[in-house]
Amino acid sequence: MIKLLVRALKGETLARPPFWLMRQAGRYLPEYRALRERAGGFLAFCYTPNLATEATLQPVTRFATDAAILFSDILVIPDALGAEVTFKQGDGPRIDPIRSAEQLSSLSLAGLEDRLSPVYEVVSRVSNELPEDVTLIGFAGAPWTVATYMVEGGSSKDFALTKSWAYKNESGFAALFDLLIEATSRHLVAQIRHGAEVVQIFDSWAGVLSAEMFERLCIAPTRQIVARVRAAAPGVPIIGFPRGAGINMVSYAQETGVDAVGLDTTVPLDWAVREIQTHCAVQGNLDPVLLRTGGSRMVTAIREILANLAKGPFVFNLGHGVLPDTPVENVALLANTVRNWSSA
Repeated sequence: MIKLLVRALKGETLARPPFWLMRQAGRYLPEYRALRERAGGFLAFCYTPNLATEATLQPVTRFATDAAILFSDILVIPDALGAEVTFKQGDGPRIDPIRSAEQLSSLSLAGLEDRLSPVYEVVSRVSNELPEDVTLIGFAGAPWTVATYMVEGGSSKDFALTKSWAYKNESGFAALFDLLIEATSRHLVAQIRHGAEVVQIFDSWAGVLSAEMFERLCIAPTRQIVARVRAAAPGVPIIGFPRGAGINMVSYAQETGVDAVGLDTTVPLDWAVREIQTHCAVQGNLDPVLLRTGGSRMVTAIREILANLAKGPFVFNLGHGVLPDTPVENVALLANTVRNWSSA
């Protein structure tokens, strides 16, 4: 049996498209909050297989989504490379900054998969426990997005330090990217080896790049990662999510080799049909704030997305992740609306 999500990502147009939600395992779920209390720190949560497995499965159990996405974080890569990564409640991630060749030399690919073995154990456990019709999605952050956290030392409003390094010292910045391309490729392949059936590459800060930098720092590295994953795991679908990329999504769809492009909330539906869905499957793009709001306005928006995008290969999702204060009943309404919709 070929699962619904895989069929859509391989180019099939389905009577009822599959659905899952970014950050579907998260703080809006009371059962997740209970797990988080037991875990202590966030990275400890990601690296504790029994807790991370349960978190991954919770939304599948509650909402019957067509996919489970691994409960983990994009910053396990710099953590495994040897950067000092911490998470503080309400303050986001913090990383000892990498801003020079000397600091970069302190990072190493040696033992990467051993350090990430708890993550791969979660993948294996979830793969064994999922219902047979539910797809397991692995993921990683794209090099640009991960690099911003590593250079800025955490979140940023303007990404000035990262962009400055990329502009002033192209070869030095390329060395960081080479490291991240290799680490990301290995991480995705390892997830597939342990049971992931689809992988997604999150480029959450792609939208802050100029057209020239988008080609160099988003498209080119993603193309390399896709090629490496394809060589190791032919046939496993790859979703790319270049959030905020706007018209640059067209070249992303054409040039990276991904099987599907995730659409953020700003992407017009008719434009996505003309410019993206002619090249690959699309995924998206309900506004997470509308999911938090709920009600008839949300249902109307869901049906509009389905009516437009489900005429081609399509996966229903949000334009970004579920917000922490989203009412659980709104997510249940979304699930029922999508599940009961038909193009017939």
